[in-house]
Amino acid sequence: MASPGLHIGVDGRELTGRATGVGRYLAGILRAWAADAGLPHRVTVFVPADPPDTLARLPRIDWRVLPAAAAGTWWEQARLPGAVRRERVDAFFAAGYTAPLRLRCPTVLAVYDVSFAAHPEWFGWREGLRRRWLTRRSAQRAHTVISISAFSAGEIVRYLGIPRERIRLAPPGAPPARPARAGPPAPIVLFVGSLFTRRRLPELVGGFARLAADLPDARLVLVGDNRTRPPIDPAALARALNVASRVEWRRYASDVDLDALYASAGAFAFLSDYEGFAMTPLEAIAAGVPPVLLDTPVSREIYGDAALLVGPEPAAIAAALRTLLTEGDARARVVAAGRRLLDRHTWPAAAGVVLRALEEAARP
Repeated sequence: MASPGLHIGVDGRELTGRATGVGRYLAGILRAWAADAGLPHRVTVFVPADPPDTLARLPRIDWRVLPAAAAGTWWEQARLPGAVRRERVDAFFAAGYTAPLRLRCPTVLAVYDVSFAAHPEWFGWREGLRRRWLTRRSAQRAHTVISISAFSAGEIVRYLGIPRERIRLAPPGAPPARPARAGPPAPIVLFVGSLFTRRRLPELVGGFARLAADLPDARLVLVGDNRTRPPIDPAALARALNVASRVEWRRYASDVDLDALYASAGAFAFLSDYEGFAMTPLEAIAAGVPPVLLDTPVSREIYGDAALLVGPEPAAIAAALRTLLTEGDARARVVAAGRRLLDRHTWPAAAGVVLRALEEAARP
């Protein structure tokens, strides 16, 4: 048992601005620590700008703002090390793939996937080179690497050369389950997540176009910044398939807007070739929205029968979405399996894994 009194530092830059998956994961960890009245340690989160009010008010969490116009590699490598030393941090949690290489205290590093190494063709050469080099160096220097699925842990071993015994699994927690819905689902298909090439937007829009031919009121809502390479224009895809008036794309949605979108959706679609976990389908399940996922090793590991798993063909995607929107018994089975899945994913469990790794790093 670690004795009390550690000072834990955290790289919190993903919490500022428009938080995506890494920011949502870190926010879940911090909220779980803040809710633990028995937490024996001091936690300081380093950020380049003021954190959101909902996080700034968390008990047992201190904040240090290191102002910067852009919180990229320079901020991480040049600004953070000195600030961490001045604060006399005992162990540091780098929550977003990379860590300051000049830190003197031990580091616990979160790596959610290694798509930049497994599929370099999805990244520009400069970005891909930076990600591969800096993530590998950060992981090699880290005391422990945190990942979020057994699939991702295996990829970290394969592509980063980290021994499996140095990797701990801390899958994300699920949001609280909403009350069961009454009545038939609305014919609204929702996608939430950054728009990457690997997430098969052409196939999703193609599948929706087939569905729309059968369901005149069907709509597709896409939420996420466009980071496809080479660029893919969702609006152009919809126009080409004559469903432009039924496809909506929002580059960003606040938490309040996301809650409303989940509440209105009848099905969720997330067709990704490569993920470490895929958090937004878990959010959909918590909202009572059954997902359609691409049939991949990580989808089978994490979601299983809590989703309909399909191939990338638009016809298969359309058929699965139609099942969830129109076949009550099949939909009920997927929703029930999703409720069971939620019980296996909690933020206190994930936060506990990360905390124990930090304690062991500081006091081996």
